[in-house]
Amino acid sequence: MSNIPELQEEQRGDVLWLTIQREERRNAMNATVLNGIGAAIARVNQTREARAIVITGAGSKAFCAGADLQTGSSFKFDYSEPHQGFANVLRQARASNVPLIARVNGACMAGGMGLMGMCDLVVAARHAIFGLPEVKVGVFPAQVLSVLGDLLPRRVLNELCLTGEPFSAERALNVGLINGVSDDVDEALETVLNKLLDKSPAAIRRGLYTLKHTEHMSFEQSMAFTESQIALFALTEDAAEGQAAFREKRQPNWSGR
Repeated sequence: MSNIPELQEEQRGDVLWLTIQREERRNAMNATVLNGIGAAIARVNQTREARAIVITGAGSKAFCAGADLQTGSSFKFDYSEPHQGFANVLRQARASNVPLIARVNGACMAGGMGLMGMCDLVVAARHAIFGLPEVKVGVFPAQVLSVLGDLLPRRVLNELCLTGEPFSAERALNVGLINGVSDDVDEALETVLNKLLDKSPAAIRRGLYTLKHTEHMSFEQSMAFTESQIALFALTEDAAEGQAAFREKRQPNWSGR
């Protein structure tokens, strides 16, 4: 577990919670937070210490306001390096076979939209707002396009990027950006986790791998890949247990293998 003050890690049963602890900065990201999130995702994928990772922000006003503009160095990079911190976190999320769930407890803005967009499932408080205000400070939400481009209709994405104006959680739900909105975000999160954690860990792990790899394949490429994948699914211990439990009319006892 990390001891980073600005990123709280808490194991709650089978779920690892990552909470950005920068409430006075609207949970804006800095290098420490980004490194901590990336390291936690990588570690959980290697150790299987958790079945899911919840990402959220402290308090109720902001999930994440993006980069911390108060530092004056948010858009200053080491140009000798081909990869940068925020992009590396998005890469870690893309490679994760452990489900990432965003608990959007307030404003989700700029790079915070990237954190939310990299997650596999999203629940939001009703008062949450979503936006890409970068044009208001003379830049553009470039990196988040890599995770939002397939989540939003082009016209909606254009509107967010070009006007910089936010929209409500209800609209985010209506355009398919998030999975649920509730007055009680923790109740909504608990509902999602309950539906997830009673399923086969092996099927979810291999399933996320399959979903992510087929996303941009042509039909024939996808068919060739998935017809081999289904054979591998069927060889797992969880597949044998799940089918036995179905025949015997009982709850499965997953090994996760």
